[in-house]
Amino acid sequence: MVVSLSRRGDVEPFHAMDILAEANRLKAKGVPVVSMAVGQPSGPAPTGVRQAATNALKMGRIGYTDALGLAGLREAIAQHYADHYGLALSPGRIAVTTGSSAAFNLAFLAMFDPGDRVAIAAPGYPAYRNIMAALGIEVVEIELNGDAYLHAEHLKAAHREKKLKGVLFASPANPTGAVIPADELSALVTTAQELGIAVISDEIYHRLAYAAPDTTALAYAEDVTVINSFSKYYCMTGWRIGWMVLPQPLVRPVERIAQSLYLTAGTVPDRRDRGIQGDRGIGGGEGALCVESRAFDETPARTRLCAGGTDGRGVLRLLRCHQAHQRQHGLCAQDAGRGACGGDARPRFRSAPRPSNHALFLRRQPR
Repeated sequence: MVVSLSRRGDVEPFHAMDILAEANRLKAKGVPVVSMAVGQPSGPAPTGVRQAATNALKMGRIGYTDALGLAGLREAIAQHYADHYGLALSPGRIAVTTGSSAAFNLAFLAMFDPGDRVAIAAPGYPAYRNIMAALGIEVVEIELNGDAYLHAEHLKAAHREKKLKGVLFASPANPTGAVIPADELSALVTTAQELGIAVISDEIYHRLAYAAPDTTALAYAEDVTVINSFSKYYCMTGWRIGWMVLPQPLVRPVERIAQSLYLTAGTVPDRRDRGIQGDRGIGGGEGALCVESRAFDETPARTRLCAGGTDGRGVLRLLRCHQAHQRQHGLCAQDAGRGACGGDARPRFRSAPRPSNHALFLRRQPR
């Protein structure tokens, strides 16, 4: 047997997905498990979205789209930035992607070459590190050393040590929930521009921070790349639909790479653009928000995700923690620490990239 294995396959596993697979394996065997491996909303996709997808399936309109996505959806996303952020964006700068994960692939491929140094905060979303490592990009993990979020001084110090080609940050952040205050975000973007460092802003948790306003990096520079998705706010994780806002010079390179890697984003999710828009753009209409919206009325227990306040020191946590639901059904967390079956469950993370002692999944216990 001759099997060729590249070094790229030695990339560290995305442990949350391994845990998800194990939870699903147990479920398939009849073991009652409530998986806590991945950040997935409890509610379903908005009713209008599901209806639009159903109509598209009935009509058989399932085919390729432009590599950058349907024009109507790109226009709706651009309108969302006008409605929610007060920013005028050309739909031509929008790329619809196969989830935000494909957006990161496209950004890294279009912006960086093997050996380029790109900074991220530690702790941070593991897939950033894993994707870049597979692509031969040198990942520079900046330890925050007690600070709540990545700021301009962190970037300056890392750049002084050895020049950076790019920086990627999220606000609210995963896993800490830290929100970069507007003035600090402005300073971070401005510093990156002055140092010649390209900026990627992951904004997938926007509209889920109740104690702080949404501030997009696009408010401070047009040459940043912003990545977002319908997965979290719109409760559409399995639909695999995301988007990028690109500086104009990056649009065609991203399109060329997407044409060969992905051809298009999924057609059925794209076809629901009218359903997402509702009467007032993608943020309005029939309660597209699945957190504290009508969509949550279809679930047994209402849960509210909350990212930390403007000081950035909050931790994404489940408010109310499904406490009544847990007690009713005898649910306790395995290896979850204090607060799993009551109290304020607040995961604590080390400064290392991978958190320890986190809840793998919930499993039904004898009463």
